[in-house]
Amino acid sequence: MATTWDSSGVRQATRLDDIHGRFDPWLVGVAIAIATLGIVMVASSSIAIGEDMGVGRYYFLSRHLVFLAAGIVLAALVMRTELRTIEKYDRLALVACVALLLLVFVPGLGRTVNGAHRWINLGVSNFQVVEAVKVIYIVWLASYLVRFRDEVNATWPAMIKPLGVAIVLVALLLLQPDFGSASLLLAVTAGMLVLGGVHLPRMAAPVVIGLPLFAFVAILEPYRLRRITSFMDPWDDQLGAGYQLSNALMAVGRGEFSGVGLGASVQKLSYLPEAHTDFIFSVLAEELGFVGVCLVVGLFVALVGRALWVGLKCVEMRRHFAGYCAFGVALMIGLQSLVSIGVNLGLLPTKGLTLPLVSSGGSSVMMTCVAIGLLLRVSYELDRAQRQVARLRGEAQPAEPAAGPPPPTAQPPLPTDNRRGTSRLRQRAEPTFGTGSSA
Repeated sequence: MATTWDSSGVRQATRLDDIHGRFDPWLVGVAIAIATLGIVMVASSSIAIGEDMGVGRYYFLSRHLVFLAAGIVLAALVMRTELRTIEKYDRLALVACVALLLLVFVPGLGRTVNGAHRWINLGVSNFQVVEAVKVIYIVWLASYLVRFRDEVNATWPAMIKPLGVAIVLVALLLLQPDFGSASLLLAVTAGMLVLGGVHLPRMAAPVVIGLPLFAFVAILEPYRLRRITSFMDPWDDQLGAGYQLSNALMAVGRGEFSGVGLGASVQKLSYLPEAHTDFIFSVLAEELGFVGVCLVVGLFVALVGRALWVGLKCVEMRRHFAGYCAFGVALMIGLQSLVSIGVNLGLLPTKGLTLPLVSSGGSSVMMTCVAIGLLLRVSYELDRAQRQVARLRGEAQPAEPAAGPPPPTAQPPLPTDNRRGTSRLRQRAEPTFGTGSSA
């Protein structure tokens, strides 16, 4: 409880649990802007594809809107769930990651598309399980870094364990095969360990050993090797291995500064494969030009930058689980968007990664919404904690009453814990405030 005084000088007690936070308006605004742009681009890029497939002009747009609505509902549920409730199921999260990746190999449940075992059949639609695994894995790793924060920085076993878990998940992904998601999972793991305070010189050893091994795996399969060679010179085999990338580059080149106009893309007319999914950024560049490219890049930079800022503020308030969750979501969205944009611009070899919230794709859209919902919950609890700490410190005291009992005398400074250099007030206020859900 915090003690306050009303205008008549009556002593009142305010429960800290009655103080609520707010969701970060910058995160909400940027996420809505990206999702809105995604709706427009899916509509523009998929009309011709729907007509060619005989499923209707607006089939893919309708499907995208349904999955986006489902993702918003799931995000709303996450936004109303206390982070400490989510943290309680950290060990179950790890089991869920392994179980989901194994489900794709269950006969009758797993679904094979183009030789890849990445989906499970839900009846009404297929679901790509790795999209859920990314979010669940971030929750587990954030919890692990909280429980072993000091050990991760000081000992080899504590640092190696999450890397070992990541290797197990990567092995299951390579069996599907899904090299792009495997690479993303390893990158998120390394990034979260660094942001979690791992000893960098010690971290260098697994990286030096792992990169050559991962490169060897990349070139082991002939189709991956063809992607790498075609990426280096797509015009050498323009009608073969370099067909997709060369058409993507032509779309980007046609856009010039301001684009050819929304809906006026030529490459989406059955020339550019996967124009509404993996290569939707190329269509965007053709129709909106350099201006549209800068807009999209700016939106993702704003989203990722704000997420990292929220995570840093959480860590400063010693709310480490919340901070590490924010870091993980920022890394996942940032790295995936970086790879997707890089592939479309010919800066990286072709990978099957969608542009978050922009590309058409049910599983990706839904789980990206869930990840942003988790990020917004972090921002809510951060704002709530800041308000509660301000109340405890008396920063919101009313004016001194003209009559009535005198205000309480000033309290002497709270003693300091010499071991950590922080006051007992900070230690008392840091962990988790409030038990109520969001308003």
